[in-house]
Amino acid sequence: MGFRKKLNYAQKICLGRCGKLMQQTGMLRPGARVGIAVSGGVDSWVLARVMMLRQKIVPFSFEVIILHVNPGFDAHSHQPLVDWLRVNPLPGHIQSTEVGPRAHDPRNTKSPCFLCSWNRRKILFDLCKKYRLTHLALGHNAEDLAATFFMNLIQTSRVDGLSPREDFFQGRLTLIRPLLLVEKKYIQNAARRWELPVWKNPCPSAGASKRTEMEGMLDLLSGGNKKTRQNILNAFKRWQLDLACKLQ
Repeated sequence: MGFRKKLNYAQKICLGRCGKLMQQTGMLRPGARVGIAVSGGVDSWVLARVMMLRQKIVPFSFEVIILHVNPGFDAHSHQPLVDWLRVNPLPGHIQSTEVGPRAHDPRNTKSPCFLCSWNRRKILFDLCKKYRLTHLALGHNAEDLAATFFMNLIQTSRVDGLSPREDFFQGRLTLIRPLLLVEKKYIQNAARRWELPVWKNPCPSAGASKRTEMEGMLDLLSGGNKKTRQNILNAFKRWQLDLACKLQ
């Protein structure tokens, strides 16, 4: 898993598109302190590896720290991350919680996925404050961008997606999504090549959420045609990048 191994095509796509998006949107600055939210899924693992490589490429220094919030479905699910941190030169913070089971309490009237996500995001924000971080990096990809657009359109009548960078708390913290222009297929391939210890999501709602349903809209609209599907993703990516560049 060392840095000396030659990168394959998918790894180069992840690294290159991440770097290009960073440059186009001014994601980072010299001396930035970046928290990388690692959930254990393939996207966040590849994000961590790519950010480690970007540290060696960009013409200025920035720090990174791994942040993991265990939602509480399996108290030991993050053990692969513990083992990985022992052999990789990164600081990390792992926090065990019960936000997942509480969100799935039948007495809750809101979506369990919404409640769990909201509470985990709040914990991540608190950790950023604790460690005086300037940036929080999330592993959203191109398919996540499309799914979010469809969710906003259908559920809230809003034409909105996912921004590559967003400022919070009067600019004291910037949320960034370095992999937003990368398709899932490249991320999955890169994760296998890097032999990253991805673990199965123990959440009972995994694979049955509204977001998963919206991800299926891509296949529905494309009718199974790979070129059409890619054209739709490319349109979303150009649209979101244009918006981000105009806001700079």
